[in-house]
Amino acid sequence: MSEKYGYVQINTGNGKGKTTAAFGTSLRMLIRGNSVFFGQFIKGTDTAELELPKQYPKFTIKQFGKGCFVGRKPDEEDIRLAHEGLRVAAEALKSGKYGLVVLDEVNVAVSLGLLTAAEVLDAVKSRAEGTEVIMTGRDAPSEFIEYADLVTEMKKVKHYFDEGISARKGIEY
Repeated sequence: MSEKYGYVQINTGNGKGKTTAAFGTSLRMLIRGNSVFFGQFIKGTDTAELELPKQYPKFTIKQFGKGCFVGRKPDEEDIRLAHEGLRVAAEALKSGKYGLVVLDEVNVAVSLGLLTAAEVLDAVKSRAEGTEVIMTGRDAPSEFIEYADLVTEMKKVKHYFDEGISARKGIEY
């Protein structure tokens, strides 16, 4: 069996597991000896995945945000951080250094107006040959869906958050 890398995958939908699935693929890539760049848009909190580079030197993670938008609208600093994240991610995509580049929550960054679909797609289209890409987040723009090779929609059927269970260490963060 011959492997071909360089596809674009999207994890979207209102269900849990979009980022988690991207981390699972990242782990597989690392185990196979590939390097991974994981850029997290919007997120800016202390999560377990920030510890991964200590165990996997070929794993790079960067956060480009101040956190969630519950109770507030994005401001100029949010927009600046998203553009800085896209600049750094575009460099990672072009570098040829990474077998996988994850643009975590980039779909949400576009849906909130922090970035445009066109500028994100320009970065993705300029990637080095063989660089796989995963784009995550709710509300994937139609332009992303049309361009992607694989689109998975996570659908919430039932979620313990609805019963008042908050995020748990090691599961949600």
